Amino acid sequence: MVFHEVEQRLKALMLRAQAGDGQAWREVLTLLNARLTPYFRRRLGPEHAAEVEDLVQETLLAVHSRRMTYDATQPFTAWAHAVARYKLIDHWRRRRVRRHVPLDDVADTLWIDADHEGEVAADLDRLLGGLPSKQEQLVRGVKIEGLSLAEAGERFGMTEGAAKVSLHRALKALMAKVGSRGD
Repeated sequence: MVFHEVEQRLKALMLRAQAGDGQAWREVLTLLNARLTPYFRRRLGPEHAAEVEDLVQETLLAVHSRRMTYDATQPFTAWAHAVARYKLIDHWRRRRVRRHVPLDDVADTLWIDADHEGEVAADLDRLLGGLPSKQEQLVRGVKIEGLSLAEAGERFGMTEGAAKVSLHRALKALMAKVGSRGD
């Protein structure tokens, strides 16, 4: 099943579930379980199978308790991914683990197939388009093109320190923007 079909199916089921359809809600949870398990397994590794199962359950409980906050005008998979991502971050914080997930990992985390690269690029353009121009250029340069902070600073006419501060602010703004959609 390609991403677009998964999104349509999950969204339709979620809307039915919000309207009180118990069978649709069970299907949502079953489909999410099948997607969350590999998502967490990739991030934690095979040696943490018990933690993977715990995170899947925590995420399903969070989705269940927040299901009425889902905004039908937004993609369901993005909302569910945000809930899962926050559960993973909470897990890492409890264990004092620091991990960096690159911005260009968005395609993987949203269950996008290679056929939907254009959609991913459009979503990324829309998301980055809300940033000030210099910050957008820094995010694209450092996180997408792979420039170092020194290279990006030189390219955009700023010191490495200024580039680091500006990039941090841009990423913080993006996290706030994405987080406001997934809470």
